[in-house]
Amino acid sequence: MKAAVMHEAKKPLVIEDVEIGEPGPGTVLVKTAATGICHSDLHFIDGLWPTPTPVILGHEAAGIVERVGEGVTYVQPGDHVIMLFTPFCGSCRFCTTGRPNLCGEGRSMTPTIKIGDRVVPPFLSMSSFAEYMVVPQGGVVKIRDDVPMNVAALVGCSVMTGVGAAINTAKVEPGAACAVIGAGGVGLNVIQGCALAGAEKIIAVDVNTNKLEMAREFGATHFVDASKEDAVAKVQELTGGLGVDYAFEVIGLPAAITQAFNMARRGGEAIVVGMAPLGSEASISAPAFLSEKVLRGCLYGSTRPRYDMPRILDLYMAGKLKLDELVSRTYPLEGINDAFMAMKNGEVARSVVVFD
Repeated sequence: MKAAVMHEAKKPLVIEDVEIGEPGPGTVLVKTAATGICHSDLHFIDGLWPTPTPVILGHEAAGIVERVGEGVTYVQPGDHVIMLFTPFCGSCRFCTTGRPNLCGEGRSMTPTIKIGDRVVPPFLSMSSFAEYMVVPQGGVVKIRDDVPMNVAALVGCSVMTGVGAAINTAKVEPGAACAVIGAGGVGLNVIQGCALAGAEKIIAVDVNTNKLEMAREFGATHFVDASKEDAVAKVQELTGGLGVDYAFEVIGLPAAITQAFNMARRGGEAIVVGMAPLGSEASISAPAFLSEKVLRGCLYGSTRPRYDMPRILDLYMAGKLKLDELVSRTYPLEGINDAFMAMKNGEVARSVVVFD
């Protein structure tokens, strides 16, 4: 199969032929239909998060089941599926207490891909920058087959993470005031998650005016250009000096985590959605906790995947969520480096690699 291979950090991905194994017990062979270009993958390309090489990145994908291994009962060939970058086992403490997004037992580290003379495990249990994937049964969500695959792919990461951060993690209530730092692919979904929940004031914060314009379409009511003004002071001004009920950090910068905490009102919450570089630390005022502020982490929108993801697609099909509007550009696999450059330049909400 064709795949985009990373041989070294800070170098372009290379399109080459690799081999993929057959599905074994409990695993599924999926033909990739579409995969999103996510900023999290860029962290590995840029070397901010280390990973063994060579590797095939990609973790936001949808496809069609080709074959299933022994013991697989959830899906069958022909089913349309979304892949999960945190597969769940179904039996650990996290899974049985309703927090499968935190499961650490379902991930596949079994080598299934041969790159040159090396056999390597899939990246985040899928390696979606390739024409096929072998994934654990707990790493797929079966979906309706009338949803466009380029849209379904985004639900596998950015949509679920963003909408889920607002609805599942923060549990934003009608009438709340929210601030979202970072209006990229995930941030736009936090914004529309807040809008879906009935937030009255949704303040988009970014240094890129193009992204602020995108934020308007997804439900933002106020806009802060952080390249020109103090974001915390402006959010305080927009809320009459109180701060917001919920402040979301969605870019993975320690300084932005501090800003989000400082934007939250007394008794408010700062929710960290972004993927900060390994080893980085955020500075928080310890006395501020006496005002009952909450600093909360968020992984994958606190998803319960086989419940939340079909529900998100139903909302999309009912016209309640904007997903088509997220797809700014599509590329063939051969254009993947151009897609990453467009993201780095702030030109797109989301780019999607589409396979024939």
